[in-house]
Amino acid sequence: MADETKKKKGGCLKTVIIVVIVLAVLGALFGGGGDKEQPKTDTTQTTQTQTVDPQPTKDESSAVVEDEVAQEPAEPAEPAAPEMTMGQKNALKSAQSYLDFAAFSRSGLIEQLEFEGYSTEDATYAVDNCGADWNEQAAKSAESYLEFSSFSRDGLIEQLEFEGFTHDQAVYGVTQVGY
Repeated sequence: MADETKKKKGGCLKTVIIVVIVLAVLGALFGGGGDKEQPKTDTTQTTQTQTVDPQPTKDESSAVVEDEVAQEPAEPAEPAAPEMTMGQKNALKSAQSYLDFAAFSRSGLIEQLEFEGYSTEDATYAVDNCGADWNEQAAKSAESYLEFSSFSRDGLIEQLEFEGFTHDQAVYGVTQVGY
């Protein structure tokens, strides 16, 4: 009986959150537009290392480094990352929008995007690239649950796990709210 009550509380809360999010997303889509933020692309740089013979004399050290730099072939540039598909771009924007309004677990956000009609592949791509800190999301979710209801520490951990957070994420979230 207690498990059913927890699920009902979580289900009702999730339904209310989803309705609010859907209304907010629709409002954002049809409410006109300001500047829209583009997802940031992560670029990494590679560095070349130079090897120098052990213990060259003072006069030899600059010559050794110059010779080795001149002899190293230039590394070919890494190929550019493939462009995102339209589905991936839109799923990513939706994922970021959902996270602006509510806390989600990784699996919960994938399920929500799939519910919106995105393919599993696009939803997974978006969730893996949205920049979410899942520990932070667990803490926000724990805080949200405590605003609406009382939970024991173990009960709140179980509820967060039910929502799709890992045990470690749930424990982190509960700890962040004072348990």
